[in-house]
Amino acid sequence: MDNNTHHLLEVDHLHTSFFTESGEVKAVNGLSFNLDRGKTLGIVGESGSGKSVTAYSIMQILADTGKIVGGQVRFEGEDITKWPESKMQNFRGSKISIIFQDPMTSLNPVFTVGYQLTEAILLHTDLNRKQAKERAIEMLTLVGVNEPEKRFNQYPHEHSGGMRQRDMIAMALACEPDILIADEPTTALDVTIQAQILELMQDLQKKLGMAIIMVTHDLGVIASMCDEILVMYGGRVCERGTADAIFYEPAHEYTKGLLRSIPRADNMNEKLVPIGGTPINLLNMPKGCAFSPRCDKAMKICLRQVPEELQVSDEHKASCWMNIKEYYENGGSQDAE
Repeated sequence: MDNNTHHLLEVDHLHTSFFTESGEVKAVNGLSFNLDRGKTLGIVGESGSGKSVTAYSIMQILADTGKIVGGQVRFEGEDITKWPESKMQNFRGSKISIIFQDPMTSLNPVFTVGYQLTEAILLHTDLNRKQAKERAIEMLTLVGVNEPEKRFNQYPHEHSGGMRQRDMIAMALACEPDILIADEPTTALDVTIQAQILELMQDLQKKLGMAIIMVTHDLGVIASMCDEILVMYGGRVCERGTADAIFYEPAHEYTKGLLRSIPRADNMNEKLVPIGGTPINLLNMPKGCAFSPRCDKAMKICLRQVPEELQVSDEHKASCWMNIKEYYENGGSQDAE
C-alpha cells in the first residue's frame, strides 16, 4: 500500500481484537484500504465479518474489551490511533461522523430531537445557541423532515422509523464532516424509504463533497452508489473492486455465494441459494482461508494456508486459491500481490 498523504483516509494493515473470558477474538485481521474525497466505499459481509468493527475502529468507539492491536488509520497523513481521547472527541463530529444501525437506540429518549441536534452543533462549532438552533432546523429541512420547526421540539418516540433515521443523518451531517460512515443505515426501513435515504445521502455528498463509507450486509443496496466495494469475511477482505467487477465477474467463492442469495428483478423465478454452513467462529479461526469450511470448491491448500491477494484485473483483487491456481495454469508469471 502506498504512503501518499493525498488520500483522505488510509487504513493500513488494521488489526482489532476483543479480549474476552473465552480468549482473543480477532475481529479485524490486517485490513487495508484508501478513501478519497467525494468517493463512496462499500464494505459488505455477513454479520460477524468485521465490517462494523472496522467502522468503530476508525471512529475509536470500541467497547472496553476491544483494542486496535496493530496497523494504522491515517487521516490526511496523520495516524489517528496515536491521538489522545481529547483530540479524538473533537475529530468525531467535526471531521468524521457515523450513522448507527438503530436510530432509536442512538437518540436519547428523554431529550427532544432539536436539543440533541443543537448540542452536537455547539460541541463541534463556534456557533452560539441561537445560530445552532437555526442550523439544526436547516439540517432537518435538508434531510427532508416535514415541518422541521415542529419536529425540532418533539421527542424521538414521536417520530417514525424513517424520520428518526433522517434525524440521525441530520445529526451526523450537522458539522459538515469530511467522512460519513453509514453503518447499515437502512436496515429497519421499508424499501421506498430505503431508496429515499440512499438518494438523500448521494445528494448531500454532491453538495458537501464528503467521502462515504457504507457498511451493509446487502450487496443490492449499494450496487449503484459505490466507487469501490470491499467484501469481508472472518475479519479479512476476500475481494475488492468496482461494483461492476464484483457484480459481473466475482472472483471469490464467498462473493459468488452472496450474489446467489440476492433476488434478481429480471428473473424472479430463479431459486435463491443460501450459503451453506454457519458463519465463522472468530475464536476458532481456520489456519487457511476463513471461508474454506463453507466452500464447495475448497482444496487442501485452502485449509492450510491463507491465500494472497491476486490482481484479477486493473481494479479488481481477490484472495482465493481458485484464482491463483487458474492464474498459474494459464501461464501467469506475475507474483500474487
